[in-house]
Amino acid sequence: AFTEIRRLVGALSLTYSTRDQACALFDSAQSEGLIRGRSLEGFAAAAVYAVCRTNRISRTTAEILEVARADDAELDAAYDAMNRELGLPTGPIDPREYIPRFATVPDLPRDVERRADELAAEATETGAAGGRKPSGVAAACLYAAAQTANYPLTQQEAADVAAVTPVTVRNAYRDVR
Repeated sequence: AFTEIRRLVGALSLTYSTRDQACALFDSAQSEGLIRGRSLEGFAAAAVYAVCRTNRISRTTAEILEVARADDAELDAAYDAMNRELGLPTGPIDPREYIPRFATVPDLPRDVERRADELAAEATETGAAGGRKPSGVAAACLYAAAQTANYPLTQQEAADVAAVTPVTVRNAYRDVR
């Protein structure tokens, strides 16, 4: 499992500190008997995701699953078990954490990225981001900022960058707007 964690951390270009914390978290889960009867690969992926969440490193489960040897159900089950039994200090993710990374994929101008960051801050403050997928809100903010700047970014392109559906972007866009 530690080899899988090292592989995931390397594939996701995360730090050695993240790797060490994920290994320690996996070890804690194993000591508590959470892994029995469950997928080691799922727990390895969940440990990496949990460390990203607790350290406010913006990685989605979809990004982790792209390189993991576990499926969505295995990661979810492992993450839920660790979160429930180990009391992980995870809070809601701020959509602004995703914007710099998402803005580089379609190569958006800096002013669009800056405006998207402002929109995400407003959405968080007003509660428009509440109950929504943070990556979807970030994509909607990028889309809204691009529309304001007359930059050609479609909802589909924004959705693809965030690994969400265009419907998610469209619904979040209504609230952000």
